[in-house]
Amino acid sequence: MPPRTKLASRRLALLALALPIPAAAQAQDAAVLASSEGVVLETIDVQAQSNQGLVQDGYVPISGRIGAKSETPIVDIPQSISIVTQKQLEDLNPQSVEEAVSYVPGVTANAYGFEPRFDSFFLRGFNVTYNGLYRDGLRQFAAPSGQFRTEPYGLEAIEVLKGPSGTMYGASSPGGIVNLVTKKPTEQPFREVMIEAGSHDRFQGNMDLSGPLNEAGTVLYRMTGVLRDSGTMMDAVPDDRVYIAPAITFKPTNDTTLTVLGEYMHATTGGSTFYYNDANGVTDIPLPDPSYNEFSQDQWRIGYEFEHRFNETFSVFSNSRYANVDMNEEYSGLLDPVTQSYYAGLVQDKVNTFVTDNFGKAEFDTGPVKHTFIAGAAYNWVDYDDYQGVGTLPRDGFPPVATWNQSQTQQQFGLYANDQIEIDNFIINLGTRYDWLHAETNTAAASPVTQDDEKWTYRAALSYRTPWGFVPYVSYGTTFTPNVGTLITGEPAAPTTANQIEGGVKYAVPGHNALITASVFQIDMKDGVVFDASTGINEQVQQDMISRGFEIEGQASLTNGLSVVASYAYTDVEIQSGARNTAGNTLNGIPTHQASIFADYTIQQGLAEGLGFGAGIRYIGESYGDDYNILENDARTFLDAVVHYDFGAHNPKLDGVRFQINATNLLDAQEQICADGFCYKDQGRTIIGSLRYRF
Repeated sequence: MPPRTKLASRRLALLALALPIPAAAQAQDAAVLASSEGVVLETIDVQAQSNQGLVQDGYVPISGRIGAKSETPIVDIPQSISIVTQKQLEDLNPQSVEEAVSYVPGVTANAYGFEPRFDSFFLRGFNVTYNGLYRDGLRQFAAPSGQFRTEPYGLEAIEVLKGPSGTMYGASSPGGIVNLVTKKPTEQPFREVMIEAGSHDRFQGNMDLSGPLNEAGTVLYRMTGVLRDSGTMMDAVPDDRVYIAPAITFKPTNDTTLTVLGEYMHATTGGSTFYYNDANGVTDIPLPDPSYNEFSQDQWRIGYEFEHRFNETFSVFSNSRYANVDMNEEYSGLLDPVTQSYYAGLVQDKVNTFVTDNFGKAEFDTGPVKHTFIAGAAYNWVDYDDYQGVGTLPRDGFPPVATWNQSQTQQQFGLYANDQIEIDNFIINLGTRYDWLHAETNTAAASPVTQDDEKWTYRAALSYRTPWGFVPYVSYGTTFTPNVGTLITGEPAAPTTANQIEGGVKYAVPGHNALITASVFQIDMKDGVVFDASTGINEQVQQDMISRGFEIEGQASLTNGLSVVASYAYTDVEIQSGARNTAGNTLNGIPTHQASIFADYTIQQGLAEGLGFGAGIRYIGESYGDDYNILENDARTFLDAVVHYDFGAHNPKLDGVRFQINATNLLDAQEQICADGFCYKDQGRTIIGSLRYRF
């Protein structure tokens, strides 16, 4: 057999020994192979749930392409990774990405409390909203207000890769990237319809249809949709949404796959979700004028994923996407509760982006050394227009019009290469990338400003597979990130740079479907874009920071019906230089300690077979509400719960019918939470019931 076939057999055998075979996996064409050393190994063929190479079993991720761009066991990737699997998404039934990642260590998902306008959260102390969100491996650009939003029902998983990852993914947050994995067409017929109802007059209908379009199974489709009409905890702030995502896959041979992905979403919510702030902090008085408080957004995207394997050695991959956001925000704020006077503003953002990533992969041996070599080129383009206006708004007054505007165009081109080298039980990763940036910024008050920057980024890592299943690793990575938008001065922000040193260990528990990971890290960031409100105005400024921490996470799905995910994170983010006199202080909004556990259990037999229930506890430690470290946020604890029942467990005619009730923040804890010098409220209790039918 060719040399690479031997290597693939050895790899899959190692994976089979280290990890339990997932439910989604099938053992096919079992064969006994003798390697060149005479060791007898069994070949298995793992069937991934996604054409991105992601394999998951319950709450446990088995392997994927995240962090390596090549199918690799999670334990072999020399970087901290957390994955919210499809099963966990179904059990949590999250209504936002923030809810979906709320049990991931190192993620701060509620720094702004109740905030339905954006998918906003932090990773290892750094904001990933603007530079850290990826969709199917491609960067999802965001302007200050023109940000792509995500419908969680359209996802099959969320991959969180922690720390600077510029070599493999280009421009990204110093804290890492959050990759949103879109539902793709399936080879087996899959049909699902769902209705939901719950708190704040929430009504929602979901559909997810997939399968082959022809008898040969060479053309597959998927159609995912959501229609929602809902209020929120604040009067006159809706949470309405229309979402449709078609996809089609052409697979003429086992070596060639082309998937075309589309999406359209219209969403409406409130332009202001604040409460009035007095000398004692946040009050129970809603800040916006109900007659002038709307945030509406239309977004769409079209793209493709292509891969072709020439032989056992060479493969090529190409992903591209064009996307557009058109946002209109009308916001208002209470100036004086007595006179009922308001300030008001208007923001209109338009964002057009094109991103593409193309690379080749070569898998070969040089004597006893095994290589997975990747080389590629990526191009990102974004065109951003921003229009703003401000004024006052008596209840019967006139709203403002957009009187100030800015625009920006960015182009970034990068060349990269990475070699994953295996020598016995050692795994070495060496990579580098070179990026060129050209940008032009225009404002109404100044002449155009042109930026030209270029930068090397690097990656080096070492892992070792021990005989006991533990895989310790150490890694070093850097990133180079141009920033979309301008500072308060009207000038474009300088690119952000960062580097990380990380050490950790991963352990796939032998004989059990369980994975435990732990890591320590230090991230040094230069020229990060943050918000500063020390002058009373929320301003974009730049500052340098250093983040140090420790994280541990355990995930398991056992044969007795129990699934659990538990984690703890310690994060210390120090400001090294700030826009104001804040050097040496702790970054606001980031708790030093966070811990969580979520467990779900389904009864496997007896009269109660099919009945399941679960609960989760999220502890969020103390933090500061401003960079001066004057405002302080108390520690908070939230309780979540779920109850579900599969009707088909006792009645075959009802097979596929599932009823579920989810409660988030069950005890309705609504404490004051401050960030960037402003104070908000935690989102209150939400209860949603759903009835699902799969057929």
